[in-house]
Amino acid sequence: MSQKMTVQLSSIAAPAHWGDKAILSFTSEAAVIHCIESDVYSLIQRAARKLNSQGLTAVELDGTDWDLESIWSFIQGFRDSKNSDDVSWVALSENDEKELNARILTTNWTRQIINKTAEEVAPRQLATMAAEFIKSVAPEGTVTTKIVKDKDLLTQGWTGIYAVGRGSERTSAMLQLDYNPTGDENAPVFACLVGKGITFDSGGYSIKPSAGMASMKADMGGSALVTAGLAMSILRGLDKRVKLILCCAENMISGRALKLGDIITYKNGKTVEILNTDAEGRLVLADGLQFASEQKPELIIDCATLTGAAKMAVGNDFHSLLSFDEALSQKALNAAQEENEGLWRLPLMEFHRAMLPSNFADLANIGSGPYSPGASTAAGFLSYFVEDYQKGWIHMDCSATYRTAPSDKWAAGATGVGVRTLANILTK
Repeated sequence: MSQKMTVQLSSIAAPAHWGDKAILSFTSEAAVIHCIESDVYSLIQRAARKLNSQGLTAVELDGTDWDLESIWSFIQGFRDSKNSDDVSWVALSENDEKELNARILTTNWTRQIINKTAEEVAPRQLATMAAEFIKSVAPEGTVTTKIVKDKDLLTQGWTGIYAVGRGSERTSAMLQLDYNPTGDENAPVFACLVGKGITFDSGGYSIKPSAGMASMKADMGGSALVTAGLAMSILRGLDKRVKLILCCAENMISGRALKLGDIITYKNGKTVEILNTDAEGRLVLADGLQFASEQKPELIIDCATLTGAAKMAVGNDFHSLLSFDEALSQKALNAAQEENEGLWRLPLMEFHRAMLPSNFADLANIGSGPYSPGASTAAGFLSYFVEDYQKGWIHMDCSATYRTAPSDKWAAGATGVGVRTLANILTK
């Protein structure tokens, strides 16, 4: 006999003694989820979270009502941050089983690497782990990698990554990964994925308060997201050449650390005055976006846990989308809707690019003036490092990557939200 609790679905309301509009009831044989709301998948995820929070760690989904999306909703809610959850399910079609396992593999990798401590995931380790994960899911011979590290970053002109990480004892790194399933070394690059990989963010000399610093092991969430998004797209059959660029550093305080008033000169000649060392993510992404632009791709997507302003705007359930490209923005929003993931567009206009004045450089690394729209000016900053910023580039400010506290749908920690959206954009 199975040691797991059986969980079933029902379209009938729970018996009255379980409470008005109860979404869970129990029989001697099973827990029953009562699908009595229009948003069934959200209800199933909430019910799964309730079961996990009651101490259950192993369940078996039983009955003919379970399908791919309902099983996936349950798995997302039942997960916990200690990886102690165990779910088995009814047989699915071969294609649905393959898709479900791809979702579990890629989002579990994302969640686990984000939830690891900064001691376990230093910049070079992040680059290496990401490269090994992509190799593990890609057909043999389709992946080549290069990790540029330490002072080699300066030699090759990646001054932003080096500057942000120079205050740490841990070496900074840029991962340059090439997934090329075409067999043609001269094949054009379809897309470049750029990820912010700040493995710990103290804020530098613009130091964060302790409460704000506690979750900063997750400031490499953008790198985790783009890596898993590429992995998911490969598992879905991606047949185009894509490059993955991770910009990895640790933002710490020391006698060598970046200081307010310092000026970084980038490879494209742009000079940037540092007015806040806690606005470091854009400084490393600038290098990644320049490298991406050099590849002449059709599409550039960067992902980053970049601004508190975006999180204030959309909360913890959505990623923010900022782009000058209307058609591409709509494609991304449609992709998120198809995958049942949260993505919301925030404004990005030409005037946002002008809201970064500096007395000593071409631009500052933060916006100025009252009510400065932090998410928009951050994207405006990044646009200076994209060769054709008006076409083929989208920036995702990834507010839904990590939760500092549990909710009625999610455990505390990383979520994996956005992996499927990226895969959809790349493969459809």
